[in-house]
Amino acid sequence: MNTEIAFILLFAIATAVAIGARWLRIPYTVALVLAGLALGSVQAFPAAHLTRQLLFSVFLPGLIFEAAFHMDLREFRANLVTLACLAVPGVIVSIALVTAALTPLFAGLGLAPGFAWKDALVFGALISATDPVAVLALFRKQTAPARLTMLLEGESLLNDGTAIVFFTLSLSLLGSIPPTPAQLSLQFIFIVGGGAAVGVAIGLAALALTRSIDDPLIEIAITMVAAYGSFAAAELLHFSGVIAALGAGMLCGHGARRGAMSPATRMAVQAFWDYLVFALNSIVFLLIGLEVRLPILLNYWFPILVAYLVVTAGRALMIYLGCALLRLTRERFPWRWSAVLTWGGLRGALPMVLVLSLPKDFAQRELLVSMTFGVALLSILVQGLTMSGFLRRLGLARSRAHPSGA
Repeated sequence: MNTEIAFILLFAIATAVAIGARWLRIPYTVALVLAGLALGSVQAFPAAHLTRQLLFSVFLPGLIFEAAFHMDLREFRANLVTLACLAVPGVIVSIALVTAALTPLFAGLGLAPGFAWKDALVFGALISATDPVAVLALFRKQTAPARLTMLLEGESLLNDGTAIVFFTLSLSLLGSIPPTPAQLSLQFIFIVGGGAAVGVAIGLAALALTRSIDDPLIEIAITMVAAYGSFAAAELLHFSGVIAALGAGMLCGHGARRGAMSPATRMAVQAFWDYLVFALNSIVFLLIGLEVRLPILLNYWFPILVAYLVVTAGRALMIYLGCALLRLTRERFPWRWSAVLTWGGLRGALPMVLVLSLPKDFAQRELLVSMTFGVALLSILVQGLTMSGFLRRLGLARSRAHPSGA
């Protein structure tokens, strides 16, 4: 099957799944993963593999930029302490908890001979990236509190960037000459700070162009260049492409709402990005399902179950600890929001491509790949399918007749 036919079939399947998901009233992205699993189980649909290059060059720049474009910069700044705590020290705490729990558990249960703390550290770093797309659509449909939605989405955008950095740093610790804590800190600041600088520079340049032009097609093209150009430029300079696309997207979106784009152009840009993100999410979640091989995962069902419970518990401890500390600040939020933030921390494509990027001779590579795929699959299916009822039980699902403020 050639690439063109496979591409057309992917979109045809995505359209059929979208129709079916509306009828069955289940999250669209969950339905896509199920469809991918069904197709992958019979191996009758040859499609591109979900690789790091494919994710970084095609999917991530557009998905990150669009989410940032629609995020209110003032709301982001008003919750910056919360988001920064969840994305940096929060991710560090989550990685530490997963590492500290998995190592003795695997040894005590005899799940994987030779599984050491370094293996658990790498797994904890790569699995820390969250992808709440499957639940954010439910949040908007059920009109969950606007600030809660922003916290879940904003944290995911930031920790996608920091998780990639921490994964890279965790691998450097396995080298013959491990870096010192000071070197790790400087490297983190360099990668994240450099990405932010690239994103701001390209975002400001895009804003200057859109202010001088009033043509929807050209301004759509400018946002495309800002999204993919900022990501590519940052990665070329060994900075964080995710942080760069985030910065460019937030600046472009803020400028568009403040008059850099005419109302008609803003509507055209929004319609374009809405469709593009629908297309990107459709393909990436189908590829997630197609990438999974259930017979292999069933061979590792017990380590996967243990890893899923540890990862979920680690996120819960991190979120509740953060909530307790934030009670002392103006950015505090209700305790029940902590439960939603915990359960909404689904894993998606990014951890899967990160684990596939491990060297072929990595000692526990097969186990880590199976654990990552299994945890991602369980989180999408279990948490994605139960979030709607979870919101209702907590009294956070409102009718559209009510305001959606926090």
